[in-house]
Amino acid sequence: MSRKGQRMTEPDFPNAEFEQRLIRAQRAMKVAGLDAMFFTTETEVRYFTGFRTLFWQSPTRPWFLVVPGDGKPVAIVPEIGAALMAGTWVDDIRTWASPHATDDGVSLLGDALKPFATVGMPMGRESSLRMALTDFDRLRNSLPGTCFTDCTPLVRDLRMVKSEAEVAVLRRICGMASDAFGQAADLFHIGQPLSEAFRAFRIALLQAGADDVPYLVGGAGPGGYPDVISPPGARPMQPGDVLMLDTGATLRGYHCDFDRNFAFGQADETARAGYRTLHRATEAALAVARPGVTCAELHRAMQAVIGQDTGDVGRYGHGLGMQLTESPSVIGFDETVMRPGMVMTLEPSMVLGKGRIMVHEENLVIRDGEPELLSRRAPAELPVLEATT
Repeated sequence: MSRKGQRMTEPDFPNAEFEQRLIRAQRAMKVAGLDAMFFTTETEVRYFTGFRTLFWQSPTRPWFLVVPGDGKPVAIVPEIGAALMAGTWVDDIRTWASPHATDDGVSLLGDALKPFATVGMPMGRESSLRMALTDFDRLRNSLPGTCFTDCTPLVRDLRMVKSEAEVAVLRRICGMASDAFGQAADLFHIGQPLSEAFRAFRIALLQAGADDVPYLVGGAGPGGYPDVISPPGARPMQPGDVLMLDTGATLRGYHCDFDRNFAFGQADETARAGYRTLHRATEAALAVARPGVTCAELHRAMQAVIGQDTGDVGRYGHGLGMQLTESPSVIGFDETVMRPGMVMTLEPSMVLGKGRIMVHEENLVIRDGEPELLSRRAPAELPVLEATT
C-alpha cells in the first residue's frame, strides 16, 4: 500500500542519501546472489529508510523491512508507526494492529518475502533478531522454498564507510561534545559527588546542541579509577582524584564516543605518566591510520607504546556511527582494512596500579591522507582543575 504523509520534523537526510545507500546495497546483493534482504533491527531499518524514533525502546512491537534486489524497500510496521514511516522516502508501507493476539505481522512479512528464493539477514557478530523466535520459526515454515542466509559482511561493509552527509553530522556532534568538555573548569569541582558531575555534564551536552545523551559513563578516584562502566555514586571528589567521563551524545541519531580525563588540584606522577603514555599511543595510531592499514596494525601501534599486557580490555577502539560502537574492532585479530570514509575511535587504556586504570579516546574519519580528527584533540598533559569548592 502506498502512503505519503507530512512529517512533524525535517528528515535527517535528503532522499538522495537513501537512494545511494540502496544502489550500493543492490549492487552488493547481486554479487552475493541475494534476491532480497530482511531486517528487524533499528539501525538497519533507519539506514535504508530514515525512520528514526525512540519507540524502539519498547520491546512490545516488532518492525520489519524488506530490501529487494530491484526496487525500493518495503516496510512492514505496526499501525502506530505508519504516519512516521510515510514521511520517509518509502512508498510501500504495510501495517497491522499491534500487539496482535496471534499474528504480529508475520503473515504480512511472509507475503512480502514469498517472491524471493534467497533472502539475506544479519546472523553474525554484533547482530540480533528483534522478533519472537517462535514467530521467526513460523515465518520460515511458511516459506519452505526460501533460503535464509547470512548477510552480515555485506551490511557491515555498507555501513562502515560513511557518506559525507553522515560525516558532517558526526563532525557536529563531536564538536558539541568537545565544547561541553571545554567547560570542565566550570562544571566539576572538589567536593562534588560523582553523580552530580554526571548530571552537570549531561546538561552541558544538551545546552551545546546534542539531541540526547543516551550514553554517559566514567569514573573517579585517587590517581585513577577502578572501572569505566559503573553507575556514578555519591562519593565527593577529592584533591588528587582523576575524573574520566566518556560520552555517546547523539545528533540526528548519530553518536560521538570519546572521553576526557581531569585531575583535581593535583595529580601524582603515576597518573601524569599514564596519561602521557596514552596520549603518545593515540599519536602513534594517528600516524599510521591510513587507507590500506588494518585494525590489527592500529592495535599494534598503540600496544607498542603502552607496553602492557592489557588483553582483558579486549580492544583499543572501534567503528562509530548510528550505533555507539560499530564494526570493526581495533584488536589484534581484526584484519579489516581501513578505507576512506570509515569513522573510527582510538581508545587505548592501561593499568596504573592496583585498582587503578586510565582510558583515553578520540574520534576520527579515515581520509586519503592524514585522518581527520572529529573530536577536539585532548592536551598532551593531564589537565588539572583548580582546587576550588
